[in-house]
Amino acid sequence: MTGIVCVGKLREKPYRQMADEYLKRLSRYGTFQEMEVPDLPEPAHSSPAVEEQIREKEGAQILSKISPSDYVIAMTIRGKKRDSEDLARHLSGLRTQGKSRILFVIGGSLGLSPAVVHRAQEELSMSDMTFPHQLARVMLLEQLYRCEKINANERYHK
Repeated sequence: MTGIVCVGKLREKPYRQMADEYLKRLSRYGTFQEMEVPDLPEPAHSSPAVEEQIREKEGAQILSKISPSDYVIAMTIRGKKRDSEDLARHLSGLRTQGKSRILFVIGGSLGLSPAVVHRAQEELSMSDMTFPHQLARVMLLEQLYRCEKINANERYHK
C-alpha cells in the first residue's frame, strides 16, 4: 500500500478533479490511500512562535495517521531529488525489502513540523522551487502513477 498524508483538503475543483483522476489511475496498480488532516488557520501577522505552534499541531495530526511499521517519506524542499525512473526503482526496492506501507507526507503552507521530519526515514524534494501544497499533491500523485507505469514496464510519456 502506498499513500499520501496531507494537511488540508483539496477545496478547489480543478485540483480535486486532477487528484481524483490520478487516484483512479493508481487504483489499477494496487491499494492507494489519501489521508487528509485539517489545516489550522494562520493569523495574518503571526509570529514565528505562533507559526511553530501551528506546525506542531498539524504535525501531531499527521503523526496520528502513521503506524510504527510505516516507511515515511517527508516531502521537503531540502530533500533528495530523484527523476521519475530513479523514484520508480527506489519504490520497487522498498517493496522488495518488505516495506508494505509507504507514506508520503505533504505539509501545510508553513511546512512540516520537525517531529514529522524526524519520524520520516527520508526526505524527498520535487524541486528547489516552492509550490502550493494543493499543486504539490497533484504533482506527487502524477509521479506515483508514472512510477507504477515504469515498474509495470508500461509505456509512459517522457
